[in-house]
Amino acid sequence: MSARYAVDGKVVFITGGARGVGAEVARRLRAKGARLVLTDLDEAPLAELAAELGGADHVLTALADVRDLPAMQRAADAAVQRFGGIDIVLANAGIASFGSVLQVDPEAFKRVIDVNVVGVFNTVRATLPAVIDRRGYVLVVSSLAAFTSSPGLSAYHASKAGAEYFANTLRLEVAHLGVDVGSAHMSWIDTPLVQDAKADLSAFREMLSKLPPPLNRTTTVAACGAAFVKGIEGRRKRIYCPGWVGAFRWIRPLVPTEVAERDIRKITPELLPKLDAEVAALGRSLSARTEALEKP
Repeated sequence: MSARYAVDGKVVFITGGARGVGAEVARRLRAKGARLVLTDLDEAPLAELAAELGGADHVLTALADVRDLPAMQRAADAAVQRFGGIDIVLANAGIASFGSVLQVDPEAFKRVIDVNVVGVFNTVRATLPAVIDRRGYVLVVSSLAAFTSSPGLSAYHASKAGAEYFANTLRLEVAHLGVDVGSAHMSWIDTPLVQDAKADLSAFREMLSKLPPPLNRTTTVAACGAAFVKGIEGRRKRIYCPGWVGAFRWIRPLVPTEVAERDIRKITPELLPKLDAEVAALGRSLSARTEALEKP
């Protein structure tokens, strides 16, 4: 739809809402008059954000794991009971694991797929009947990682490609019901996910520094939140942040060619063993924060 979709009075359901992009979008939408349903596993920042945004009159919170469909269903039912329905869903919760296919903890790999793909399904499955009732909008957070590849991040790339194609399929299924579906694709955003990776892994920092511009640049959470809100108001099929990310969708067939992969292939023989050694030394393939929150 090209017309602006006013969010004032709309009920917005956001997963991963306690920090990062989820929290930024929540703040921006609340400033525009939206009522919010925020889910996360990080209890303290979730409660703090809810208080900041006006408390129970405007914000409903739920400690819910997106891997748990009954928990997501309870959150969706509570949203309908509290606010009368759900207009917009932002399936934002996501994690990453690090390490080559030979090094990454298999349980961590599975957890990334469970959160980033199955979690998106659970979020949408639980909320979709209410969204259909309101002829609303669903935004699935994918990534530039759906269009490209980086060694040591196989689970993340696979999951974000899966999230994109889930959104594409959902769009076809619900268009005739008046529901619009978008996918969001971002480069490196200064979220806890990227901050934790930089803190844990010098090889990750080195990889970023050796990527060609603009792939080596990190975008602010504020810029990403602004792009998401603009996309929500436009009920857009795709949101890119920064805007140049959209070019990768069109050149995607060229991305896995040897010519396009030349630079990353040059640095992989040195950086991947270094990354694997750091992951082994840490004794984990996930960030410490994710390990603490995302209990198997």
